[in-house]
Order: sequence, then C-alpha cells, then structure tokens
Amino acid sequence: MDTAPPRDAAPLSYRDAVEADVQALVPLIDSAYRGDASRTGWTTEADLLEGQRTDPEGVLAVIAAPGSRLLLVEQGGETVACCQLEHRGEAAYFGMFAVRPELQGAGLGRQIIAEAERRARETWGVREMHMTVISVRDELIAWYERRGYRRTGKLSPFPYGDERFGVPQRADLAFELLVKELD
Repeated sequence: MDTAPPRDAAPLSYRDAVEADVQALVPLIDSAYRGDASRTGWTTEADLLEGQRTDPEGVLAVIAAPGSRLLLVEQGGETVACCQLEHRGEAAYFGMFAVRPELQGAGLGRQIIAEAERRARETWGVREMHMTVISVRDELIAWYERRGYRRTGKLSPFPYGDERFGVPQRADLAFELLVKELD
C-alpha cells in the first residue's frame, strides 16, 4: 500500500492538538473512515459502518484526558493526519489514527506511526503499544502486522446501539487487540 512520498513533499510536523483544533479534526477523522470521501483512500469503513466515526465531544475528551494526547500532523501548514496516544500503565494505546484520504498510500502513515511509537517510548517509558482494530479489517490489520504489530485474538464487543461510533452494517463486528513490543 505504501509508496515513497514525493521528493518535493514538505516535511511533517507534529504538535499536540488543542481545543481550537477540534472543528478541523472531526471532519478529518470522519473522512478517513466514513462516507464517500473515505473511498478515495484505502482505510475506509464505509461498507461496514455508516454515520460518524467521532464527534466534537469525543475528540475534545481525548485532548483533555489526563495521560492522553491527540497528536496533530501538519504538512506545508495543513492538517493532514492525527493519532491518539494514551498512557496505560506499562503500555501506550494508539488510536483515532486518520490520514487524509487523498494522501493515503504515500508513506505518511508509516512515518506517523513510527513517530507516535517514539514519542510514547520517550515520554512514558512504555515497552508496548496497544491498539484495537475492527477484526474483519483484514487489509488494515495486515498493514499493522507489516509494522510489527501482532494479533492477540483478544476481542472486545463493538458498541452496537451507540451511534456515536457509527451505524453497523453487519452483525459480526468486534475489536481485536493488536500489540507491538517497542525497542
């Protein structure tokens, strides 16, 4: 999926998101996973879930929670991606990962996850990164496996009936825990 970024691409810059960023982050996150816009990229969940991926309250909660940060990624002064990092004891949790659909497949995701892992290791001294992925997302899970994550087989239920997470189009959705040892 990943190809090398264009030679003339501006470098990525990273900063912690603040409340003023919420209005830009919600459509970014939704566009990476839901609706027709998400079909431009390869991370779409549009065939699995309809509705929103997140809302302003959910994004603000990640920004404001103790031990949590929402890393905002900019390129050439534009917001192009984000990811959540949360300190959970001996591990960090990686979530809310979104790259603008038209930029997917150019290697940005690989760079961003490597930076997130580095920051989690250096900031919190954690030795593992955890994430949850919808278990039927084989292509996405394979992408994470190529980055060193392993499937654990540990499943947690999808929150059916809670439209804050979308409207399921299938009855077999669950989240699987993926884990990576950090050097």
